[in-house]
Amino acid sequence: MTVAVAGETGGLGRAIVDAIKAHGKHEVLVLSRKNTTGLEESLGARVVTVDYSNVDSLASILEKRNVEIVISAVNNISGDNDSEINLIRAADKPKTTKRFIPSYFGTPYTPEQYESFPPAMAKKAATEQLEATSLEWTKVYNGNFLDYYGTPKLKSYMDDISFSIDMRNNFAALPGSGEVPVVFTHTFDVARFVAAALDLPVWERTSWIIGDRITWNDLAKQAQEAKGVPFHVTHDSIEALKAGVITDLPSHPQFYHVFPKEHLQGFIAACGVMCEKG
Repeated sequence: MTVAVAGETGGLGRAIVDAIKAHGKHEVLVLSRKNTTGLEESLGARVVTVDYSNVDSLASILEKRNVEIVISAVNNISGDNDSEINLIRAADKPKTTKRFIPSYFGTPYTPEQYESFPPAMAKKAATEQLEATSLEWTKVYNGNFLDYYGTPKLKSYMDDISFSIDMRNNFAALPGSGEVPVVFTHTFDVARFVAAALDLPVWERTSWIIGDRITWNDLAKQAQEAKGVPFHVTHDSIEALKAGVITDLPSHPQFYHVFPKEHLQGFIAACGVMCEKG
């Protein structure tokens, strides 16, 4: 069986490619906007260049390659989800393609966030598009990615950006009380779960992965114990988070060229509200 993985050739998508290869049961086809020199050798998988704006072209590629399952790991943090919507439409065309996993990896959002928070709006649009198809599909809920609290010591393909706890600079700005349990899962564990789920006879509409369940306060405590140094620890109130205001971490400015400050702060604030609500 051939499984197509769409999205970034790094990050979670790369981890999923590795996991499917290690699982050893299925062929992997990587869908990429560009096939740079050495990419196939680096990934250890076939790469095909695609145009996400062309639904018919995407459908033709899936059909010619006999793709049965499509896994989307496209980046929709900005709210722009046209690529994934077109991929869903394309996957619904060939007789060969039967299943789809959207790029939902994370946590469920509140009804309010589905109407105003760009990443949530993108995921809602993808879900609605899937509901209009004949595809079997499942959304994967895995909580927060643990990678951000272990790099560079812990192997990861994710960007080395900090959320709430800045391991490099011994600084923590925790959401709310910090006493509500939160789920954290490493991307490689998420990827292994996805690879194993490919063989399930039936998919539920939602799939849950729980790596570790811990409070932010306890995570910050463990971080300090692991490094053997005290952190500067502060808390952002729920009122501030609802207003989109967070305490900047020392490492954040270096990422503003990729994630503009207002977008990064808005994303972290919204996630903080979800964490405090549980």
